[in-house]
Amino acid sequence: MKRRLLLSAAAWSVTGIAQARPAALLAAAEAGDVTLLQRLLDAGTPVDSRDGRQRTALLLATRANHVDAARLLIERGADVNAKDDQQDSPFLYAGAEGRLQILRLTLAAGADLASTNRYGGTALIPAAHHGHVETVRELLGTRIDVDHVNRLGWTALLEAVILGDGGTAHTTIVGLLVQHGADVNRADAQGVTPLAHAERRGQRAIADILRRAPRRPVTPG
Repeated sequence: MKRRLLLSAAAWSVTGIAQARPAALLAAAEAGDVTLLQRLLDAGTPVDSRDGRQRTALLLATRANHVDAARLLIERGADVNAKDDQQDSPFLYAGAEGRLQILRLTLAAGADLASTNRYGGTALIPAAHHGHVETVRELLGTRIDVDHVNRLGWTALLEAVILGDGGTAHTTIVGLLVQHGADVNRADAQGVTPLAHAERRGQRAIADILRRAPRRPVTPG
């Protein structure tokens, strides 16, 4: 009887440790504790362990901009496209929030350029919205769809104009998008073009870029 109790206690202890390790991994990722992450991963803790909101350790490290922690997790096979309950993935979040170093790591690890967030937008659209110039530049160096339309009916170009402030960062982003072939004629769901939006908002520098941009021929419907 005593032996059975000891074995039961030992089994419970092993189970308890196994259950605690994923939580510890998530906490270590959020804190950027690379040493602890290494130990937990070496002990066999699943690299894509999730919390109650379906956030992986990599997503938590990305949110906190812990580059070294993110690098380690990616090197150990973390899924850069794993989404949480808000449809954020490490790749999408890095793009939206301008986590440039982590974004580059996710791209090198096979980020899904066609993946979309809860608004139906690719990583490029919120990057343009938030004025992350270097992030936009990095994404435009890939095969991401420059004219993808989200559920609001906006492209990255429209979002940079409509939600941008017309300042230096957004003006630069509009120029980059145009240089990479963004369709300046593509209107929003109400039929308003990027140029019309820029003019309404008094964004003179952006309006000048859009006026000088080459126009695509209109294909008959």
